[in-house]
Amino acid sequence: MAFPFLAAIPIVGKIVEKIVGVVDKSVKDKDEAERLKHAMGMAIMSMDHQEIQTLVQEQASIIKAEATGHSWLQRNWRPLLMLIIIVIIANNYIFFPYASMFTDKAVILELPDHLWGLIKIGVGGYVVGRSGEKFAKVWKDKS
Repeated sequence: MAFPFLAAIPIVGKIVEKIVGVVDKSVKDKDEAERLKHAMGMAIMSMDHQEIQTLVQEQASIIKAEATGHSWLQRNWRPLLMLIIIVIIANNYIFFPYASMFTDKAVILELPDHLWGLIKIGVGGYVVGRSGEKFAKVWKDKS
């Protein structure tokens, strides 16, 4: 990809990847394909990303409000939820295989699909939030 950092932005990155795939399949001349991908990357970079920046700032303000809240539970519910899910994953993929070698009473804890989604959001939200903040700062400095 001509602009790999665009892949770090969830929605934009997926769109760019799809477009690049179409360009690679449709344009036989490699030089022309690279020129088109570069032009598309430049067009995306020149767009107003105010909506993305606003969304990242809103998400950051929610997390900041929770982190500085008065209640212990308000400050710690996200880390506790992530920790519980990690314990379930550790049980199923680390402890259970070893325990099952010694006893038939070892238990696998079921982790429903929506909890996998939560952990993706929890971890991904932090990574994307930090990436978005950095992208917004770079974008703001260029303007």
